[in-house]
This record gives sequence, structure tokens and C-alpha cells, in this order.
Amino acid sequence: MSRTLFTLLLACCLAVGAFSARGHAAPRPAPQADRQAPRPAAGSAPTDAVDGRSALSERAPRSTDSLRPQQSKAAPRALAAATCTVSDFTTRTGSALVATIKGASVDCVNSLFPLTGSDAYGAFREAQMVTVANALRDVSASYPGDNSGSATQLVLYLRAGYYAQWYHPADVGPYGSALQTAIRGALDAFFGSAHSRDVTDANGQTLSEAVTLIDSAAENARYLSVVKRLLSGYNSSYNASWYMLAAVNNTYTVLWRGHQNADFVTAVQNDGSVLTTLDAFATANNALLGGDLGYLVSNAGRELGRFLQHSALQPTVRPLVKHLLDQSTMTGRTAALWVGAAEMTAEYDAANCAYYGTCDLANRLKAAVLTVSYTCSPSIRIVAQQMSATELADSCTSLRNQDAYFHGVVRDSGPVAGDTNTAIEVDVFDSSADYQTYAGAIFGIDTNNGGMYLEGNPAAAGNQPRFVAYEAEWVRPAFQIWNLNHEYTHYLDGRFDMYGDFNAGQAQPAVWWIEGFAEYVSYSYRGVTYTDAQTQAGRHTYALSTLFDTTYDNADSTRIYNWGYLAVRYMLQSHRADVDAVLAKYRAGDWTGARTYLKSTVGTRYDADFNSWLTACSAGNCDSAPQAPECTGADARQLGKDCRRSNLAATTGNYSYLYVYIPAGTARLTVTSAGGTGNADLYYNGSTWATTGAYTARSTGSGNGETLTITNPPAGYNYISLYAQAGFSGASVTTSF
Repeated sequence: MSRTLFTLLLACCLAVGAFSARGHAAPRPAPQADRQAPRPAAGSAPTDAVDGRSALSERAPRSTDSLRPQQSKAAPRALAAATCTVSDFTTRTGSALVATIKGASVDCVNSLFPLTGSDAYGAFREAQMVTVANALRDVSASYPGDNSGSATQLVLYLRAGYYAQWYHPADVGPYGSALQTAIRGALDAFFGSAHSRDVTDANGQTLSEAVTLIDSAAENARYLSVVKRLLSGYNSSYNASWYMLAAVNNTYTVLWRGHQNADFVTAVQNDGSVLTTLDAFATANNALLGGDLGYLVSNAGRELGRFLQHSALQPTVRPLVKHLLDQSTMTGRTAALWVGAAEMTAEYDAANCAYYGTCDLANRLKAAVLTVSYTCSPSIRIVAQQMSATELADSCTSLRNQDAYFHGVVRDSGPVAGDTNTAIEVDVFDSSADYQTYAGAIFGIDTNNGGMYLEGNPAAAGNQPRFVAYEAEWVRPAFQIWNLNHEYTHYLDGRFDMYGDFNAGQAQPAVWWIEGFAEYVSYSYRGVTYTDAQTQAGRHTYALSTLFDTTYDNADSTRIYNWGYLAVRYMLQSHRADVDAVLAKYRAGDWTGARTYLKSTVGTRYDADFNSWLTACSAGNCDSAPQAPECTGADARQLGKDCRRSNLAATTGNYSYLYVYIPAGTARLTVTSAGGTGNADLYYNGSTWATTGAYTARSTGSGNGETLTITNPPAGYNYISLYAQAGFSGASVTTSF
């Protein structure tokens, strides 16, 4: 990811995208998209389950959310149920293996995707897969249109085997002609059975998995007839079943990945009826656009347009794509179809953009959609699809005040060397649907998430870092930019803590800090209890030393976000000196040194204490942001380094006066007020008592939550006050430098 961070999203899409050199993603509010077949495009990196990182320059079809729990490729060995263990599948062969699979739950079989090493070999070597494929063939001969014969488990087991073999071929071993023959027999039998055509939820459960298995087995060309059958047969009766809708949508995965196979391209060249089927499907179902099922139509347009990459097919595909563009528009109800098809013309037939009307696509879309521009400060600008003046002002206040909180936590001394990212652009779409429709075409990013921070190259002149986000429409009438503070933390962290670009930092595992700290600041700064993390703490799943090994490739979203937060919070609260030592190395780009410190100097020393801390956290000790200790000076007005004065109060129009002694050479003083009742404004003066008539900096928001950051404060006594705009009590002021 470059520093490209993105947030996980509500209405599902499996999207693989290329984007700039540093990108981070925050967690999305719904389950991850269904695990798709394990064949990334030739020459590309495997897609990460959490943030969709890949070398691909295009995005895959949107997918409905999986109803099955997701596991990462490095998930723990414990499976879905107490009776479901790896050895059930690795130590049995022949009919005993088949019986075990049939007797297992769907969740249990789904848990096998992450197997590696000897377990993957035991479960998925070619002889095992041939046995299971033949069993699916036999079950399909009398398939009744439901899972009474455990066809779903057999299909899913085969998918898991192909998945494991793709990502870990040395563990599983090669697959050859024996398996190809067996899987063709199995799929021929299943799709040839009369009940595989039933439009029912019972059939859809197996059918949706079987369609994806086509791609897992790289049999995309052989089963184009199934793709056409599902697209041509779709009607409103399918809408009553999530599984039947998934079966239809999974045909787009068969098409999307089929382009990697020469036999697939040849098959379409010999019989182009799948092209006209896509056009007919999108045209006949245009009314779905703008609704919950619009993705079925926009995916049809996108996958039709993807065939433009083959010069032999362009004479056929061009007029069909133009036909879809002509029946849709850049904005409004049909925008998802227009944008999806237009993206493909820009990707594969840009020289003919005038024919399609898609020239200068990204800039035209941005100008048409992101029409609101608002300058928050010299370092922050919001560009939005639709935001009111109040929403803009409130969002700006949240971002500006976060600066001081951030610097108070990390205690940096300024930007890392060579970082020129002095101003961020926050691009906000009006909803998750608008984000999915437009963000990929405008910014070239994956949208299977809840927003993305694009750092770019921080050393390049004119580089523009940006956070691409959307309004959380599900909390309306309240207004919220989803993951606003998480993603803004990535910007600040990249500028003040992480040397160079994101790829440099990934030379050694640093995700525990990158994502865990973004979660920590987001929740702690807003004073929100992170209930998901507290729940995870009670499960005691990981040792602290294990969390230092987290990467985007070996972890699921729970480990990356929930457990990253727990690791960061524990280290900041319990071992601040170690955090400072690691950050010093991150800021210098000494990734190996930071890794050595975490794995050798820290090592496993804190694992037992962390485990005890998790118990307290799950019991409620993580309900609020950690607080600095009370200052210990004899004068109750005296503040100090990294401490607070609590229970401050004043009546309306009066002050609570404070002061702090600042050593020479201090680069930054952060002052934060919080808590209590009433409305206290924060004032600062570097030379005399701070009042409303004598101050050099102030923060005057509503309530008592105020922050100030003073750069290069004068040595000696500095003065701070809380002014009672309305009488207040129970407030606190914290200083850090």
C-alpha cells in the first residue's frame, strides 16, 4: 500500500486496485466481502483480505457480503466448532474423508481456507482433491436442489483446496490432469442436474459456491454457458434469495478472472454471445440502478467493457459499450453503470475516448461530483459532494483539534526528514454508494473499504496527500464522515513518525503501530469506548509479542484493527519509554532497528503482563482515553511535563489560572482541556497571565474539550487559563512537551 489506508465498507464489493505509493485503510462497518477464487492476475501480488492491495490496475466486480465468518490466511488453527479440527481432514482419505466433509458444518469447511504447511498438504494434495471432486460428481447425479447431500460442503472444500494451493503451492504440491478431469466431471454433473436451475434459497447456497468454483479451478472458458444461463435467466424471483443473487453476481468473477486464460479469450472470440448477453442483461435490468441491486447491472457494464482489452474483440465490444453509456449518465440514478463502463474505456480503449464520450474521465467526474470546496486551515482543505456549512465547520474543528492531541501522544519534534506533505485534501462523497461509484474512477483506488488515505510520495515536490472518504448514511440524520479521525491520524503519523513512503516501512512488520495507533487516536481523541476491542481483549487470542509480527498479509481485520489498538494502548500506558525508542527508529527510517528492538529488547518480556491487562481491559478499564497522571507540584496552579490538573472550576466570566515551566529548546508545547460541565475556553500567553484580553493563542469551542499547540514556546514560565464562558466545574488541563 503506499500510505493508502482504507476503511471497510457496507455494501460489499470485492475490488482490487492500484493506487499511489502509500495508502492506509480503516475498518469498514460491515463484514468483509466473500473470499473469491484464489487466482490474482498474472504477475500481480495476491490481494490482501483487509485492504485489497494489489498490483492490478483495475477493480473487480462488486460482491454481496459473505454470510460466512471470514478468516485470514494466517488465522489460528482452532476451527469453527469444538468438534471441527484440522486432523479430521488431514488424516483421512477416500470415503472416510468424504464422510468427514459431508458431516462437517459449512462454517467448519470454510475454516480450512487458511491451512498451510503439512496441514495444507494433508487436506488438499491432489489425491485428496480428486477424491472430493469425484464425490461431488456422485452427489450431483441425484442433486435434489438443496444441501441434504452436503454438496455445499464438498464444493467449498474444493474451493479451499484451490485457494491453499494457489497461495502455498510448495505446501500443497502441484495439481495436474487427474484433478482437471475430476473437477470437470464434478462441475459437468452439477450444472447438468435439473435442480441446479431451481430459483430457491436452498439451491442458491450450493449454486453460488459452485459458480465461484468454476474460477477457482480455472475452468472459466468451459462454463461460459453457465454464465449466460444465469444472466439470461435472472428475473425478479431471484430477489427473494440472497444466495441466488450471489450466484448471478459470481458470474462476473468468472468473467473478470477469465481474461488471464488464453482458452477463455479464444472461446469468446469463437462465440461472442456472452458479450451480447451482458449488454442485454444491463439493458433489461436498467431499472435496478439506483437501488440495492444496482450492482448487478453496473457489474455487467464493467465486465462487458473489460473485453475491450482484446483487440480482436473490440469491433464487437465497442458499440455494445457505447450502447450502455448512451442509456446512462455520469450522475444520477444510472451513474454506476455509466462510470463502470467508462472506466473500462479509459483503461483499454483510451485512444477512442471521443467515440464513447469519456475523454479526461477522472477530471470530468471530479468536477461534476465533488463540487464543494472549503478551506479549513492552511493545512486542511475539504472537497465534498454535498456538505452543509455546519457540517464543514464541525468536521474542520474535529480535524484541527486532533493535531494537538496527536502531538501530545507521540511527542514528536516536527516532521520527519524529507516529508513535504504540508496540506491534506479530504475528499468526501455523499454516501458509501457514491464512494463506490466514483472514487475508483477519480482516484484509481479500491473501494471495498470505508475510505482511503493516499499519501503519495511525501518527498516529491507538489505531491498532494488526500483522504478519500464518505458520509456514513446509516447514521442519518446525524452527520458523520466515516473514519474521519482514523484516516487523518494516518496523515499525521506518516508526516511526523514514519520516514519515507509506506513501502519503505513495510520492509519490516509495522502494522501493529500503523493501524493500531490510528484506531487508538480515533477512539481516544473522541472519547469513544472501543467495544469491539474490549470484546476481543476478553478472548486473549494473541500474545503481545505475536502482535508485533502483524502484517497486512498474515492477519484478518480483527487482528489488524482491534488487536492493533490493544497493543498500542497497552504499550503507551505501560511502557512509554519503549514506544519512544521504537518511534525514534521509525522516524529515522531504521525499520530493521525498530524490528530488532521489538523482537529482542522487548521480546516476550511483557506477554504475561499484557495478558493480565487484557482481563482488566475487557472488564471496563479501557472504557475511556488513558489520562496523564496528576501534576505533583505543591502549587495547585503548577502544570508540568506530561501531567494534568483536575477538578478545575470557575463561575461565569471568571478564570482558573495555571502555569508551566518550559525548558530551553522545547520544540512544541501541547495544552489540552477536557471533562466536566459548563463551557470553558482555553487561553495561552508566553509571558504573562493569559486572559481574554491578553493571549497569544486560544481555543474557544463549545464545551470543555479544547486543544492548543505552541511551536517553540519561550523558555521559562508560560501561562494558561480556562475562562468560564459559562460556569464550569470538573474540568482538567494537561500539558505535554
